[in-house]
Amino acid sequence: MKKKAIIQDKTTDEPEFALGKENYRMMAIGFGIIVVGFVLMIGGGSDDPNVFNSEIFSFRRITLAPLLLLFGFLFEIYAILKKPKNDK
Repeated sequence: MKKKAIIQDKTTDEPEFALGKENYRMMAIGFGIIVVGFVLMIGGGSDDPNVFNSEIFSFRRITLAPLLLLFGFLFEIYAILKKPKNDK
């Protein structure tokens, strides 16, 4: 006589998040990097339209801030795609 395997239903009432705690922590870090990148782009304007302010073409606004934003967005993608650890 064959024994039938008993399949237990492992549904719980606790909601499960799609990502792990480490993923959300990394996403928060990535968000912080993106915010810093946008803050570095702020400023350089002029109240008088007849006066040109060359500060808008500074290294910080043209190179550093966009690279920081790119890194932040790539870090966010990595944080989302990283497989969460199963701590059971």
